[in-house]
Amino acid sequence: MSLPRVLVTGGGRGVGAAIVKTLALAGFHVVFTVRTATAEAEALIAAIAAEKPDAALEVRPLDLADKAAVAAFADALGEEPAYFGFVHNAGMSYDTLAAMVDQSRAEELMQVNYWSFVRIAGALVRPMTRARAGRIVAVGSIAGEVANPGNGVYSGSKAALAAYCRTLAIESARRGITVNTVAPGFVDTAMLERYAAYRANVEKQVPLGRFARPEDVAALVGFLLSPGAAYITGTTIPVDGGLTAALAIQR
Repeated sequence: MSLPRVLVTGGGRGVGAAIVKTLALAGFHVVFTVRTATAEAEALIAAIAAEKPDAALEVRPLDLADKAAVAAFADALGEEPAYFGFVHNAGMSYDTLAAMVDQSRAEELMQVNYWSFVRIAGALVRPMTRARAGRIVAVGSIAGEVANPGNGVYSGSKAALAAYCRTLAIESARRGITVNTVAPGFVDTAMLERYAAYRANVEKQVPLGRFARPEDVAALVGFLLSPGAAYITGTTIPVDGGLTAALAIQR
């Protein structure tokens, strides 16, 4: 009997790597994409195989900023055996004040964070519909829910992602497909290294007192692909240590 197949974008490092590992150890056949993290992907596969020798893993190169490449990749998915799950983890950031946005950079970010998801999800949801089973999870951000100076374009992309997922959820629910967004806060990955000087102050403002680990996010993604999450759809679930529940007032 073949294992249920799951596609994960941006699975070579950080949160994506933790998601790949969680799903592979849970018994899924995981196909994941990387742009530049080829060496990290090979190391990840080796590490998972050491822990679970029969793990089923495939890595594929894909630059989500390349519209033609994404279109070709999505078209090719239609020729493969049906996928049970799709996790859109890949993303990029762009920090600038709202009044100083460079449109070309903003459009590239939207292509990676939003449009690539729309294109790939569209290709995968049709066979899921025929199978009357499927799980789709988008990794968003609490930035899509609350304002943060310099995050206008990034926040907009994550807000659009969550809104699209809600619509896709209600359109596909009667066919056995769930669609949800996971919204991390500050996660301890290389992406936040440039904020190292501010880390101690930021952690003080997180009610749980620390940044999330990649495994914290991956655990929720794993749950949303599990039988126990079959009745959860159309929602955004924060993984932020209580940050968005707290008033943004320092005393």
